[in-house]
Amino acid sequence: MVLGLLLLALNFIPSAQVTENKILVKQSPMLVVYDNEVNLSCKYTYNLFSKEFRASLYKGVDSAVEVCVVNGNFSHPLQFHSNTGFDCDGNLDNETVTFYLRNLFVNQTDIYFCKIEVMYPPPYLDEKSNGTIIHVIERHHPHRCVLLWPESKPFWAVIVVGGVLAFYSVVVTVAFYLYWIKSKKTRLLQSDYMNMTPRRLGPTRRHYQPYAPARDFAAYRS
Repeated sequence: MVLGLLLLALNFIPSAQVTENKILVKQSPMLVVYDNEVNLSCKYTYNLFSKEFRASLYKGVDSAVEVCVVNGNFSHPLQFHSNTGFDCDGNLDNETVTFYLRNLFVNQTDIYFCKIEVMYPPPYLDEKSNGTIIHVIERHHPHRCVLLWPESKPFWAVIVVGGVLAFYSVVVTVAFYLYWIKSKKTRLLQSDYMNMTPRRLGPTRRHYQPYAPARDFAAYRS
């Protein structure tokens, strides 16, 4: 019986060492983002107290983009930061690391992986989760009613004045045109009345004989 207990203890010790030297990281399979902000929590099974560690979040199937990272130990305040332009912050305790991502865009929809690394003391350990698909939904802004008159009163005033002037110009043009048509008809009627007198046929100029005084031939004879 004692031998059996020893064998059981020997079998348990390697198993405990494997568990101690293994990090298990779990996270949600999918998150849908409606307001451009998301909190991604990653649970891990490892005691990080009194150890130098690094927790990071990666984007893409090949984890090519490091989204957010924090490193250090629990003896100092932890600072989350991004080296790739993401607006990120976070929180970390002995069981969970949570990344706060803000100002996400639709084109940043992708799969995101959490990674936990133990830097010191040896041995170096690291583990990455299966990833979370973050689906960013485009935000739709409600249509606002715009009051045009108070804000654009000068513009509408110019339009009203221009319309009145245009209408006045059309009325004046039509009035002058009607007056011109009426005066033209009046002149035509007056010309017809003056030409109703019959004209004489043939030449109307009178021919007068030139006057020549009679010669006194007796005066030549004397």
